[in-house]
Amino acid sequence: MEKKKGINLLQKFELFDEQWSPKIIAESNEQLIKLAKIEGEFVWHNHQYEDEVFLIIKGTLLIKFRDKDVLLNEGDLYVVPKGVDHFPIAEKECWVMLIEPKGTKHTGETDFELSVDEEDQNWI
Repeated sequence: MEKKKGINLLQKFELFDEQWSPKIIAESNEQLIKLAKIEGEFVWHNHQYEDEVFLIIKGTLLIKFRDKDVLLNEGDLYVVPKGVDHFPIAEKECWVMLIEPKGTKHTGETDFELSVDEEDQNWI
């Protein structure tokens, strides 16, 4: 019987350097599982129809909301509800796993210089 290995997140993170450019590593029930390296400020945006899951693998991520701030550290998971404006900030490089429905736009309906279309979020 052939033994198959699982996906090693740390090894996958070593395969790319781009910031704010999610890479797809798996799909489950129409949900894409993505990895991203992020540093600096992103853009205010929301996902009108989709929740967005953030799991911090390395570093710290601050997510600003219109009414509060949420600070996420390594090992923390947070779900941003659909339709909620949020603004991610990482003072130093942060490694994050994102889980979101297939077809979710990277920056919602907000056009931004760092927006990456799903078809450009390569599988690694």
